[in-house]
Amino acid sequence: MTTTAPRLGNALARLLILAAALLGTLLAGAAPASAHAALTGSDPKDGAVVATAPKEVNLTFSEQVALSTDSIRVLDPAGRRADTGEIRDLCSGSVVRYGVGLRAGLPDGTYTVAWQAVSSDSHPVAGAFTFSIGAPSTTSVALTDQAPGGGLVGVLYGIARYLSYAGFAVLVGGGAFVLACWPRGASVRPVQQTVVRGWLTLTGATLALLLLRSPYTGSGKLSDAFDLAGLKAVLETKTGAALTSRLLLLGAAALFVAVLFGAYARRTDPKEKKDLAFGLGLGGTVVAAGIAGTWALAEHASTGLQPGIAMPVDILHLLAVAAWLGGLTVLLVALHKAPSVERSAVERFSKVAFGSVAVLAATGLYQSWRQVGSWSALTGTRYGQLLLVKIGLMAVLVGIAWISRRWTQRLAEPATRSTPSPTSTAEEAVDADETPEAEDAGETPEAEAPEDAEDAEDAEDMDEALEAEAPDEVDEPEEADEPEEADEPEAPDEAEASGGPAAAAVDPVRAAQLARQRAAVATARRKRERDADPERAGLRRSVLTEAAVAVVLLAVTTVLTSTEPGRTEEEAGRATSASGPAAVPDRPVDIRLPFDTGGVDGKGVVRLSLDPGRTGSNALHLFVERPNGKPLDVPEIKVALTLEAKDVGPLPVAPDRIQTGHWSASGVQIPMPGDWKIQVTVRTSEIDQTTIDKNVKIG
Repeated sequence: MTTTAPRLGNALARLLILAAALLGTLLAGAAPASAHAALTGSDPKDGAVVATAPKEVNLTFSEQVALSTDSIRVLDPAGRRADTGEIRDLCSGSVVRYGVGLRAGLPDGTYTVAWQAVSSDSHPVAGAFTFSIGAPSTTSVALTDQAPGGGLVGVLYGIARYLSYAGFAVLVGGGAFVLACWPRGASVRPVQQTVVRGWLTLTGATLALLLLRSPYTGSGKLSDAFDLAGLKAVLETKTGAALTSRLLLLGAAALFVAVLFGAYARRTDPKEKKDLAFGLGLGGTVVAAGIAGTWALAEHASTGLQPGIAMPVDILHLLAVAAWLGGLTVLLVALHKAPSVERSAVERFSKVAFGSVAVLAATGLYQSWRQVGSWSALTGTRYGQLLLVKIGLMAVLVGIAWISRRWTQRLAEPATRSTPSPTSTAEEAVDADETPEAEDAGETPEAEAPEDAEDAEDAEDMDEALEAEAPDEVDEPEEADEPEEADEPEAPDEAEASGGPAAAAVDPVRAAQLARQRAAVATARRKRERDADPERAGLRRSVLTEAAVAVVLLAVTTVLTSTEPGRTEEEAGRATSASGPAAVPDRPVDIRLPFDTGGVDGKGVVRLSLDPGRTGSNALHLFVERPNGKPLDVPEIKVALTLEAKDVGPLPVAPDRIQTGHWSASGVQIPMPGDWKIQVTVRTSEIDQTTIDKNVKIG
């Protein structure tokens, strides 16, 4: 059976488009970074009505947070600051609590508490709630709808995070691939360019993260990225120290890359090369582990359960990812740009990849238990769902890697070229040196490599035409035998100047055109020879597919590291539920809401009954009474329901008047369970009205 080699250009385009589409879908559906810490309680509670003004407002968090002097703000009904700005640390044991003092003599009304902090795993968290002194009132406070870490700054920060992971994988995995699998690759220019670009990407992304950190956790304004005061504050945080350490380690990584592609690539003595490889391997491992540690020390591994074990495990996990995915990237470049890569190198990488998968399985299992903790969190939280997606992509990658291994077993060593023919000299020069001039020439319209057999035949015809135009190249072997002219790349043009088409030597445009055509012929021959090996073509196709899936896998990992772990999300939910009003399922919700519109006959009580008090259709009854308990006839009463935790509502309800003091509405839909805010607006005259509210657990 004849195996047809794939057209790599079209296959690469299709796979990259597919990977980009999957990546875009994933990132488009990703919410802004959800923090590890969560607000589990407050004093006063959300929606509470207190008789006298408290001396301070206390906030309780699920885990340790970092606060600035402006992290907790209390605003009066007019939007003015009602707090003193002095944040007190009230932490005790495992309880994380902070408070802010209130000014004396605060008037009655509804007050808004707005807070913003940075969790111990580096992600921002913010929120707001209200309480009332004396009686609820209207408030003019307008808070931003933008989630912490969102907006343009959040998007740019997320992109920089992704690029930092990708650059780390290519830098570390590429260097490991050259040292452990393919030492000859240290002198292959495309391999050098790939690893250097990985270093540049990681360095640039780290600098971007450092500049964007202040607006990402604070104002959200891109212009604050160059605020020196904000940058100074960032450098004093744990995340700032980690990013600064990463930049210093990247300086050492630059030295490693320079030695690897410089002194190591030029060594010819086997013993010296082996000694240098040992030193590079030892030093490179230390630097790579240090760079990986900058993530472990500042993110999820540094907080929560067993941080002393979790951080080394996280470092191993990152190194295994880099060795596999980064090595895969360099292998793809080598197969495409340098098809003479030996079978032994591919086999060695297959063993490295197998070891990396084993390490990923062990460390991933521990991380999953630590961050998820239960089956309900695995399927019911965003972190758990993303983890399932990552596991699925890993399974796909392992399957494709198995196919690549099958192609590797069938792979034959490339034929040696000890006695090249005169017509293939240019091609071998391109294969061995990969000079930029040849690459640039191959990228011009005249030098595009043929993509199929017909183009290859055209290339042969072009070669014959070139030989006919410049017969002196073939007919004058004595010139080729002279060392000076054999080493000179412009020998054909000199031959033309001496006896061939003199116009080509005189006309530089014509000479450049002939040079581009010769490069195109050499590229076509190289591609034809490469595609004539079906095993290598199959290996390139499977490795390319692995790389496309790896792009999406890396995106999932990036989103996963900025998502609140399932274990803490469930714990925070249980703590919040325990501190809120108790829910009694399948029983009517009955509440009393005192009101005072300020006008004549404007005081009273609204008794509200929601039956059966669960999700779905409910019957609403309102009884408006005077302070003495007798029915009060009011011109208008309205109700609105809001589930702030899910951004649902307000859902308006317009009850009908049944009789004096009695209003009713049927078919009131409660779409989901939760802590609902019920707001009742009572109007006692043409100009006198008030809105009162209360939080109720439904469902």
